[in-house]
Amino acid sequence: MKISILDDYHDTVRTLRCFRKLAGHEVEIWSDHVQDVAALAARLAHTEALVLIRERTQIRAPLIERLDKLRLISQRSVYPHIDVAACTRRGVIVSSSQHADTPSYAAAELTWGLVLAAMRQIPQQVAALKAGKWQIGVGWSLRGKTLGIYGYGRIGAAIARYAKAFDMNVLVWAREPSRARAQADGYAVAPSKEAFFEACDVISLQMRLNAATRGIVTAADLARMKPTALLVNTSRAGLIGKGALVAALRQGRPGMAALDVYDEEPLLDVNHPLLQMDNVVCTPHIGYVSHDEYELQFSDIFDQINAYAAGAPINVVNPEALGVAPGRGA
Repeated sequence: MKISILDDYHDTVRTLRCFRKLAGHEVEIWSDHVQDVAALAARLAHTEALVLIRERTQIRAPLIERLDKLRLISQRSVYPHIDVAACTRRGVIVSSSQHADTPSYAAAELTWGLVLAAMRQIPQQVAALKAGKWQIGVGWSLRGKTLGIYGYGRIGAAIARYAKAFDMNVLVWAREPSRARAQADGYAVAPSKEAFFEACDVISLQMRLNAATRGIVTAADLARMKPTALLVNTSRAGLIGKGALVAALRQGRPGMAALDVYDEEPLLDVNHPLLQMDNVVCTPHIGYVSHDEYELQFSDIFDQINAYAAGAPINVVNPEALGVAPGRGA
């Protein structure tokens, strides 16, 4: 098959052990980022299987309709960036492993790194020292403080274990089944969403973004946080109401934020308000970007390609597409 891999910024995929799974296929890897439909259509004109690295490129109907040879989109995790209905109409199978059996330890580790970095002002102190200044502020310790986990899934559970190792108290708010799991694991559950935001010293958002969770964190929720509190978001920016976080930080509740995700990515505007705030630590959506995590992700992605090539697609998001002639529509 002719395979295209988009947005491999650092040309890492070909160095992975699992890359050998594509032996026998014709593979083209692109390390730049292109979103222009005409440019992508030209680039992918002969592509049969398209590999996506999370949500770096939007795959919408205007593009899909121009890719007559495309048969398969293979990726991992959620797929809000893919027009699945348009794929189905064109007979393009979307295979996406939801990796329900394992958490993303890379994302959990980055979350904890951001907690430490923000609470101890590590990036700000490093930048100041390089600029010839010595000790620009006083940070906060974690021991004895309350970590709130909003959404107790696989990553949230891993973060809760990190918190216990740092002698923090853990408080959970989530859907009822998730709250029950948290209690079964020995963690406290807040009596209400309002009480959760009021009580926590650090809150980590750990939910998938979907129709039910979009904007689930409101301006009123943020206003309940302590002026010394930290909000961490390594999940998706859309979990927070549009513009609510910037406004809340300007008003002083919460007092800090640590972010790995943004409403528009890649975020390249150096004048963006979040990048201009001294009380915000920002990273460029690297929660899943580690060699170890890439091995896990791309092993699944390449298995999906080989399964399709063998005539037995797996992890199919749109099984209706199986009965549609590729490129011709229903």
